[in-house]
Amino acid sequence: MQPAPVLPLEIQHLSFARQGKPLLDNVNTIIESVGITIILGPNGAGKSLLLRIAHGLDLPDHGSLKWNKHIPQPRDSWRTFVFQKPVFLQRNVQANLEYVLSLHKTAKTEHDALIREALQHTGLVELAVRSARTLSGGEQQRLNIARAWILKPKVMLLDEPTAELDPSGVATIEMLIKTIAQQNTKIIMSTHSLDQAKRLAHEVLFLHQGKLIEHTPANVFFAQPKTRLAEDFIAGKLLNRI
Repeated sequence: MQPAPVLPLEIQHLSFARQGKPLLDNVNTIIESVGITIILGPNGAGKSLLLRIAHGLDLPDHGSLKWNKHIPQPRDSWRTFVFQKPVFLQRNVQANLEYVLSLHKTAKTEHDALIREALQHTGLVELAVRSARTLSGGEQQRLNIARAWILKPKVMLLDEPTAELDPSGVATIEMLIKTIAQQNTKIIMSTHSLDQAKRLAHEVLFLHQGKLIEHTPANVFFAQPKTRLAEDFIAGKLLNRI
């Protein structure tokens, strides 16, 4: 039996406020294509919050977000979340991967092979017995992605995973993300970097002040944005708008 599809992701009239301040405001869209969807926008646009709701970590005040008509639950193993700032157990790299498999009740007979594969794909084989908390920033983010990828998810949500990395670290993580997407895992990722979006995106969701301004193929967004807000963001002028 084929597993049930997880797309489309349907977002209808979704709003979220905190202390009376609207952070997402009547967001409506459908994500149904494979590949890499980039949620783009300046700081405070609502990118991270939309990802958190997509994973079931936060609930909207109004409206709905559903994966193929199902409300997300944080423990769904078919979907994983990569946080911008990872937190690891006070154990070595391999033990952190082991913990994820145990948490999701993966058969113990599969653990060794899955851990070995995750270490190889993320270039962490030689660091397997190193304490996770002593790794460099780039190494920690690779482990962060390895923890998410080891479950072989159908969807991976990434919240600005390269925000604190140097150019070399950024290039490594972007290569990993492309590889994962090529293995038929749907990627939805937030960033405020135009250059990164141009390198990775197949489609763009552009948010500003909690509103979804555009949802278009990436080549269309960068070549012929439909709105003045998007034009100004691409030109680096958005923050100067009144």
